[in-house]
Amino acid sequence: MGSNSSKISDLPKNEYLKKLSGPESISENDPFWNQLFSFSFPAPTSSSELKLLEEATISVCKSLVENNPRTGNLAALTKVFLSRTRELRLSAECQNHIFIWQTHNALFIICCLLKVFIRELSEEELQLHFTYEEKSPGSYSSDSEDLLEELLCSLVQLITDTPLLDITYEIAVEAISAMVVFLSCQLFHKEVLRQSISHKYLMQGPCLPYTSKLVKTLLYNFIRQEKPPPPGTHVFPQQSDGGGLLYGLASGVATGLWTVFTLGGAGSKAAASPELTSPLANQSLLLLLVLVNLTDAPDIPNPYRQAVSSFKNTQDSSPFPSSIPHTFQINFNSLYTALCEQQTSDQATLLLYTLLHQNSNVRTYVLARTDMENLVLPILEILYHVEERNSHHVYMALIILLILTEDDGFNRSIHEVILRNITWYSERVLTEISLGSLLILVVIRTIQYNMTRTRDKYLHTNCLAALANMSAQFRSLHQYAAQRIISLFSLLSKKHNKVLEQATQSLRGPLSSSDVPLPDYVISFFSSRLLQAGAELSVERVLEIIKQGVVALPKDRLKKFPELKFKYVEEEQPEEFFIPYVWSLVYNSAVGLYWNPQDIQLFAMDSD
Repeated sequence: MGSNSSKISDLPKNEYLKKLSGPESISENDPFWNQLFSFSFPAPTSSSELKLLEEATISVCKSLVENNPRTGNLAALTKVFLSRTRELRLSAECQNHIFIWQTHNALFIICCLLKVFIRELSEEELQLHFTYEEKSPGSYSSDSEDLLEELLCSLVQLITDTPLLDITYEIAVEAISAMVVFLSCQLFHKEVLRQSISHKYLMQGPCLPYTSKLVKTLLYNFIRQEKPPPPGTHVFPQQSDGGGLLYGLASGVATGLWTVFTLGGAGSKAAASPELTSPLANQSLLLLLVLVNLTDAPDIPNPYRQAVSSFKNTQDSSPFPSSIPHTFQINFNSLYTALCEQQTSDQATLLLYTLLHQNSNVRTYVLARTDMENLVLPILEILYHVEERNSHHVYMALIILLILTEDDGFNRSIHEVILRNITWYSERVLTEISLGSLLILVVIRTIQYNMTRTRDKYLHTNCLAALANMSAQFRSLHQYAAQRIISLFSLLSKKHNKVLEQATQSLRGPLSSSDVPLPDYVISFFSSRLLQAGAELSVERVLEIIKQGVVALPKDRLKKFPELKFKYVEEEQPEEFFIPYVWSLVYNSAVGLYWNPQDIQLFAMDSD
């Protein structure tokens, strides 16, 4: 690194990195830092290049781990970056490209080092490396400032307070990525972390007042889906006094970053998601999900979960309850639009589930929308392509439907929305069908797929619960939907009778007359009327006979069943499911971050 072009393979031999990690202490005021931060570095554009960067960083980190107790260079690097962040907002307003570019490079170096330190060291050891001073080998002051906490708070302030411009886009992405790295210690533990230094920093102390502001900023980053600036945005005017060098450096960095962003990111797993148009939105959503799913500290609930579960619409003028901390307002219409448009990704579906399940304000707003098809259709498409989706994504989509079908208004309104030409439904041409009938078709298809393939009892139960919730409001069903309901009933009846038969055969002794099941009176009543009407009846004639029979049917012979409503109830200790799921999304989808799968202990890497 430094003011010469570098290749990833050259990093272990780079003179500036060798000096940083070497035995010589470097003052915070040394011109070395400006030279270190003025590097030309081709941004990695593939997993293999990110892995190469990781391997190259390891050798530098090992040397730094060995020498830092004597040199304090990691603390010096951090302090130089912290001093620069205090001037970042002014630099953005003044369009100081060089200052912002160097500050971004400083953060990039810290992030690379931090990622390896977190993997190789315990949290206590990591904290010591950030509190070492130059007094004597291995010593540190117990009352010295906690640079690790100050660095984390500085990242939070950078994300929330720095205006998003073309020249600040990359450093905003890098700051969010650095926060993800800060919390990545979870990846290297098999059990869910319930106490962590990084958790403590975020849930109390100087970071806590920024909770609602950080959550709001991350949500708006997701809503706006800002694309990265095009190549050339950061190209500085060529100058005669050596400016040509900076021109080449900035152009190379900007072009490399553009390549990463427009190719869909250089994440840990190739082709893990559709083309990524906004890395800022992607990283923001991943960080938000990580924060929301942090475990509660002893006697301190997760403030980020509190913020997500309590924010309100900007059009809601009612006062905030004094008992609810960290709340704020956001434009629900913009949020709804973004949620509808982004459901192709696991993380957007998980966000939608989180908001519907935890935020009653969002749930009420969504259920009151008159364009519900914009949200429901992408969810149905996820379920329809169940073979192509991972099981967690399918499960989240189904739970969303179950939550929606708890509302009678939703169950009525979906039969009033008429859809035309559903191109992704290939079993049958559907030129015109209600949203409710399509929902029934997709859920039944999911049930049948589950019965023959995955045999997941939770998936099965929730599918049937969603159908049961909707059943009281079935109206004007499409002929094909009605046919599929009958087919499903027939299939389930056969399975039910088979189970009953097996249970009966296992009983000892003859059955008494009272144990003999009587034929279903409703069914027998209508069957006799149809038989009396003769054979070869038309559909219209059958319907007419049934309508006449309903009027003549003796009501005293019917048994009234109470209307049941199945509600989604989150399992005990949901973090055992959600935390590994969220980190699998980070592993697969984060831009520019790579972890060696052999080092991951939280979840078993699979082909999903």
